[in-house]
Amino acid sequence: MVDHGYVHKLKAGKPGSPILFVLHGTGGDENQFFTFGSQLLPEATIVSPRGDVSEHGAARFFRRTGEGVYDMADLARATTKLANFASALAGEHEASEIIGLGYSNGANIIANVLIEEGVFDKAVLMHPLVPFKPKANPKLEGRGILITAGERDPICPAPLTQSLADYFKAQKSVVTVEWHPGGHDIRQNEIAAVERFLNA
Repeated sequence: MVDHGYVHKLKAGKPGSPILFVLHGTGGDENQFFTFGSQLLPEATIVSPRGDVSEHGAARFFRRTGEGVYDMADLARATTKLANFASALAGEHEASEIIGLGYSNGANIIANVLIEEGVFDKAVLMHPLVPFKPKANPKLEGRGILITAGERDPICPAPLTQSLADYFKAQKSVVTVEWHPGGHDIRQNEIAAVERFLNA
């Protein structure tokens, strides 16, 4: 079993089925979305890694120096690590496609893997925050991306969410955005949007 240093949970699906990586937010762990992922795609291989960075005991996938201020060197390290982890396990399980689903910090690292490496054929980014201008990546053309967000999210401001959606649209990705009127919480319309997106 290849793990590349992540503690993780894994449920093997049928060879030739998709592989779904589910990534928690700050303070979560590999259990946060594992069952949810299994319910979304019952035939798929489900992988849920635990973030390898501790922020005062809360697991994250990369370091930050303040709220919304990222340690860019550590983000680069984490991006390469997750890209390699996802690619290796997808090959091991003969996956038909690689799908990422992340919430908050988990969404941020999936977004940066897309920006830097591609890797994911589809991605669900729940309440992402990318507080910098991403570089162009023509490999993102045609990739399906769902962004879900709160209009009054104090952690991931709506204008930055919209900027990220606009970035992916400019790369010719197929982008869907699902809003709710609240904050950083996950609401039922987001869950419904994820189900529609993954089963389309």
